[in-house]
Amino acid sequence: MRLNFLSLTILAALAALPAAAQGQAEAVSNLGASTRSGPAPRTADGKPDFSGVWSPEHNFIYDISSALKKGETLPLQPWAAELTKKRLSKDDPEANCLPTGVPRQNPYPWRIVQIPNYIYFLFEGNIHSYRQIFMDGRKHPADPDPTWYGHSIGLFDGDTLVIDSVGFNDRFWFDFAGHPHTEMLHVIERFRRPDLTHLEYEATIDDPGAYTAPFTMYGHSKLQDGVDLQEYICNENNQDVPHITGKDNRK
Repeated sequence: MRLNFLSLTILAALAALPAAAQGQAEAVSNLGASTRSGPAPRTADGKPDFSGVWSPEHNFIYDISSALKKGETLPLQPWAAELTKKRLSKDDPEANCLPTGVPRQNPYPWRIVQIPNYIYFLFEGNIHSYRQIFMDGRKHPADPDPTWYGHSIGLFDGDTLVIDSVGFNDRFWFDFAGHPHTEMLHVIERFRRPDLTHLEYEATIDDPGAYTAPFTMYGHSKLQDGVDLQEYICNENNQDVPHITGKDNRK
């Protein structure tokens, strides 16, 4: 039985706890981790096949500072650092059933579907939403309409899937900690599947509106065997928050 909204609330609270507690949350999310071994599968044209259900990366959920290389810090502009300190978890758009944006994740499995000309990321959690990555060689639109997941185009650099995304709105937070961004956000993601059961990726964030320099986040996911995405309607659960917690967190 998958985690319900109350469980999500508990996991969100773990963002403020020591790393050991977050490690326990990661262990919960990896209950279906595959024990198989072998090479990464490939598509008919010889490209790595990223298809499968994958575990979430907790460093892309709670505080993106944890996803940096050791010793690095987020190059926040002063206004962005001050805003992060002022933000309250009850105001988090993701906690209010709005999309996570990019590259944020939520503590639920997610699926990659890879077909010719398109790659889709399907998310179980939050609003049961998806990202689409165009693999047909198109360019970004000259004036993209700002959206939660932006406009994403991809290509293969050897065995690495490179996804270039622009055209974001400024409404989502990068994490539970409340790190912001602006509509100048540009994200370059690189995905690798070194073997059957592991997915490695990095996301380079370039947002001169909120950060003084680009920075790169690093994450990994594990293949989930025997796991299918379940229906999860955050909107319905969110309406029932007063009955679950005894208070209305939407106020």
